Amino acid sequence: MPTNTLPAPGELVDEHEAAAILSTAVRTLRNWRALRKGPRYRKIGARMVRYHRADLAAFQQVIAGDAEGAA
Repeated sequence: MPTNTLPAPGELVDEHEAAAILSTAVRTLRNWRALRKGPRYRKIGARMVRYHRADLAAFQQVIAGDAEGAA
């Protein structure tokens, strides 16, 4: 039984959909990647970048926790 299964269709999203989910600009996601910040991403091949929906949800919770701590 394989332990390393492929994500189900729809679990990986491109940077445009990820930006919409996070309510941020695509350019912001690109900057975060360059700074090694932001949500976890996967690089497929030389140029294709994809985000896992669960990683985006986890990142949103981290951001929400930071905002609550600052208030």
